[in-house]
Amino acid sequence: MFRASAAALLASSFLAMPAFAADVSADASSKEVELAELAEPIIVVGQRGSYDAKESCAATKTCTPLKDVPQSVSVITSKQIDDQTLRSISDVVLYVPGASFNSGEGNRDTIVLRGNSSTADFFTDGVRDDVQYFRDFYNVDRIEVLKGPNAMIFGRGGGGGVVNRVTKRGAPAAFENFAASGDSEGGFRLTGDVNEPLGGTASLRVNGLYEDGDSFRHHVDLKRYGINPTVGIQAGEATRIDLSYEYFHDRRTADRGVPSVTDPAAIDEPLKGFDSIFFGDPDQSLAKVDAHIGVLAVEHQLGEGLTLRNRLSYGHFDKFYQNIFAANLIEANDTVTLNAYNNGTTRKNLFNQTDLIWENQLGGIDQTLLFGFEVGQQKSRNLRETGFFDAGTNIVPLSDPTVDLDGRITFARAGTDADNRTKATIAAVYVQDQIRPADWIEIIAGLRFDSFKLSVDDFRPAPLGGEFGRRDKFWSPRLGLILKPSDKLSFYGSFSRSYLPQSGDQFGGLDINTEALKPERFDNYEIGAKWQPIDGLLATAAIYQLDRTNTRVADPSGNGTFLLSGKQRSKGIELGLTGNVTSHWQMSAGLAWQKAEVTEATTACPSGDCEVPLVPRRTASLWNRYDVTQSLGVGLGIIARSKSFTTINNQVKLPGYARVDGAIFYKITRQVEAQVNVENIFGADYFPTANGDNNIAPGAPTTVRGTIRFGL
Repeated sequence: MFRASAAALLASSFLAMPAFAADVSADASSKEVELAELAEPIIVVGQRGSYDAKESCAATKTCTPLKDVPQSVSVITSKQIDDQTLRSISDVVLYVPGASFNSGEGNRDTIVLRGNSSTADFFTDGVRDDVQYFRDFYNVDRIEVLKGPNAMIFGRGGGGGVVNRVTKRGAPAAFENFAASGDSEGGFRLTGDVNEPLGGTASLRVNGLYEDGDSFRHHVDLKRYGINPTVGIQAGEATRIDLSYEYFHDRRTADRGVPSVTDPAAIDEPLKGFDSIFFGDPDQSLAKVDAHIGVLAVEHQLGEGLTLRNRLSYGHFDKFYQNIFAANLIEANDTVTLNAYNNGTTRKNLFNQTDLIWENQLGGIDQTLLFGFEVGQQKSRNLRETGFFDAGTNIVPLSDPTVDLDGRITFARAGTDADNRTKATIAAVYVQDQIRPADWIEIIAGLRFDSFKLSVDDFRPAPLGGEFGRRDKFWSPRLGLILKPSDKLSFYGSFSRSYLPQSGDQFGGLDINTEALKPERFDNYEIGAKWQPIDGLLATAAIYQLDRTNTRVADPSGNGTFLLSGKQRSKGIELGLTGNVTSHWQMSAGLAWQKAEVTEATTACPSGDCEVPLVPRRTASLWNRYDVTQSLGVGLGIIARSKSFTTINNQVKLPGYARVDGAIFYKITRQVEAQVNVENIFGADYFPTANGDNNIAPGAPTTVRGTIRFGL
C-alpha cells in the first residue's frame, strides 16, 4: 500500500508541478529482471552496482556479447554515472578512449568521434534522437558509445560513431529510489525512480528529475526538469509491450566562453585570467528546449528462436537559443567585439523500426539472422535572426566585458539568415547474418539500403530562396571476422561504411549548389582484441583507419559551385579496461593515440594539410572505486589530454592538461548512502574544448558535490 501510494504521489506531483525528481542507482539486484523470462529483453540492462556490461542490443540489433562485437564499443553503466556524478554527454566522453566534444555554442551536445564532429549521431534505444539540445541521464540505464561508421545499424551519418542511451523500463519488483545532491557552486538536483507492479502482468515505472544548477561562470545557470513514466505489459507468455512518454524541459544560459589571445612567438591560446567572466549579455543569452517523446515497443516470440520486434517513436521538439558573445579580442586597445544572433527550430520526428531475428541452425551451422526495415519522417521549421547593435555598443572593454544591452540590440532576419521548412523522408531495409561455423570463429556480414529524400522550402528572397530537393540512395555494408582462441579472448577485423548527405547533420543547408552533390562517404578499417582476464573485467584494444571522402571544396574556377575532392583521414589506437577487478574494486580506464588530418583540400582547409580540431593526439582516463569495507568506499581518477586545435585553421590551440578527481562513499544504513565527489582536486587551470577560435570553454575549478541516495 505504501509503495503504491508513493508511486501515485510521485506521478501526481510531477503532473501538478513539474519539479520533483528521480534518479536510480538501485543496488545490484534482481530489480531489473524482465517481466517474463520467456521473452528476450528489448533492452539489455547492465548489472546494478557494477561497471561491467556484458552485451549490447544496439551494436548488432541482436543482443550480442560485447566480446563478440567486431568494433570498439565503450559502455558507461548507470553505476559509474552515479559514482562519478556524470551529468552530460561531455562528461561521459572524457572516459571514452579517443572521444572528445565541442562546446556546441553553449546550447547543445556535440561529439567528436575519431575526428568527426556531429550534433546528430545520438540515439535512444536504437532510435534516432538528433535534435540539438543537452541530454540528461535521469532515466538512463547506460550509455553506449559505438565507434566507427555505423550506417548498417543506424542509417545515415554516424561516420565517426554514435552515442546510444539505453533507458530504464518497468520491472516486476516494487521499489522506490531517490537522490538529492548539491554542489559548492550553489546548484542542487533531485532525482527519483519508482517502480510499482500493476497486478501480475504489468508494471509502472516513473523516473523524474528537477535541477537548479549554478556555475563558476558568473551569470551562468540552468533549470531543468523531466518526467518519464513507462508501462510494461506482459500480454501472454510470448508478448511484451512497453509504453513510454517523456517530457523534458531545459532552460539555461547560452555560454560561449572566452576569446583567444595572440602569441606572436607561437600559436594563439585561450585568454587566461577570465575563466569566470561572461563575455556579452547573459540576460539575453539563453537556450531552451521542450521535448515530448512517446514510444510504443512490442516484442513477440513467433516460435522457437524466432522473435519479432517493433518500435514506434514520436518526438516533438521546440528548441530556441539566443546568444551575445565575443567575436574578437582587439588587443591593441584591450576591447572585445561582440556578435549576436538567435535560432529557433521546431521538429517533429516519427520513426518505426521492425526487426525479425531468427536464431537457427542451417546445415549444422549456428547463426543469428536479422531482417529489418525502418521508415520515418522528420519535419522541421528553422528561423535565424541576426542581432543588430546600436552604434558603438558591440565594442566593450576587456576589463568589464559583461554588459546589459537591453533596448540597445534588435534581432531581425538578415539576408542570409535561415528561414526554411524542411521535410526528410527515410526508408531503409537491411539484412545481417552472424554465422558461427565453429566455437572459435564467427562471421558477421550485413548490408543496408537507405532512401533519404529531403525537401526544402527556403523562404528567403531569390537567388538564395526557392524550393530545393534531393533523394539519396546508398548501400551501407558491414563485414566482421571474430576469432576466439578461448572463451575469454577474441580477435577481430572489420570493415564498415557510412554516408552523410550534403545537407549535413541537421539537413538545413540544401541550396542550388549542394542539391546536386553526392553524399560524403566514411570507410573504416579496424582490427582489435577483447580479453576477459577475469570474470567481470573486459580489456579492449583497437587499431583503425577511417577515411572521409566526397568532402566539398570550392571550384577553382570561382563560379561559386563545389567539387567533391576533399579528403580527411583519421587513424589511431584505442585501449580500454572496464569492469570489476575484484569484488571490492571497480575500474574504468582508457588510453588512445590518434591523428586526424585533412589529406586533400576542402572548403574549410584550402591548403589541404590541416589537423582536425578538438582531436588531441593522446588521451588518457582512469577512474577507480574501491570499497574499503561494506560501508566505506573511495574513488580516485585522472583525465589527461594533449593539446588540440580549436578550429581547422589551426591558429589557436587548447593546451594539454591533467585533472584529478576523487570521491568518498559511505553507507549510513541499508537504505541510505552518502557520497562526496571532488572534481579537479588540485585546481588545474585548463580549457577542455571550444566552439571556435574565440569561443573557448574554461574548465571548472575545484568543485565539491554531495549526494544522498535512499530507497524505500
